[in-house]
Amino acid sequence: MRTAVLLFVVGLCVSNTTSSLKICAFNVQSFGESKANNKKVMGILLKILSRCDLCLIQEVRDSKGAAIQDLVKDLNRFDKSNSYSYVESERLGRTTYKEQYVYIYRSNVLTVKEHYQYPKLEGEGTNETDVFSREPFIVRFHSPTTLVKDLVLIGQHTSPRSAMKEMNELYTVFKGIYKKWKTDNVMILGDLNAGCSYVTIKGWRAVRLRSDPNFRWLIGDEQDTTVREKTHCAYDRIIVHGREIISSIVPGSAQPFNFKKNFHLTEEEALAVSDHFPVEVDLKPNHRYLLRNEL
Repeated sequence: MRTAVLLFVVGLCVSNTTSSLKICAFNVQSFGESKANNKKVMGILLKILSRCDLCLIQEVRDSKGAAIQDLVKDLNRFDKSNSYSYVESERLGRTTYKEQYVYIYRSNVLTVKEHYQYPKLEGEGTNETDVFSREPFIVRFHSPTTLVKDLVLIGQHTSPRSAMKEMNELYTVFKGIYKKWKTDNVMILGDLNAGCSYVTIKGWRAVRLRSDPNFRWLIGDEQDTTVREKTHCAYDRIIVHGREIISSIVPGSAQPFNFKKNFHLTEEEALAVSDHFPVEVDLKPNHRYLLRNEL
């Protein structure tokens, strides 16, 4: 009886002192050497990223690769209570304009099990069949501290001109990943350009990610993921699939993070960082795991 009471009390302490796992996606708008050398911008970026256990960074434009290395190094100095690492895609793009996807994560909380660069279609007829301007970068993480242990993130930054076609093709990507890794706990996230003039009512009906009820769109159409006051568009999204991951979502946690408001910035100061707000969602902690480790 005394042991049961002790476990209950400790369990209460653990549940009250441990937080959920925060997953973010942030289009940092042309992140490269220039932004990495801007101390004020980097200071704001560090405050944003240190809120996240895992963050998909998009629009990394640095061909030398030094900007992300410096960012992660600074992040480890800024938040000494955690250890940050990263996994990056190859440089992607149909022309000389290239971008990378980068997942920055707390290596003391998460481990990368495997990653996969969705292939670019080659050969005859490529222009007709190659839907993506920048092919998705997919990472499988192990998360021992959350209710869902094994989750796959599909990162995507669509081209505005082909946003609806690319969003629809992500359904095919999901099917391929399910076949490859045998897990349906999947999160699709990033700047999908899924709002305003880039989408149409007719077009939405053809997007399989929308018509299939097994996919939950956590960032709704009514949300605003843009920094500028004059725009109100839900470009950036988080979509989840799988009973286990859906039941692990902390209710009400999926939202854009308005760093302009939270950090008391002017619009000009915020736009120096990005013209997008990050989007984020929290996953419920596994209190039994945390309890065992506390004891």
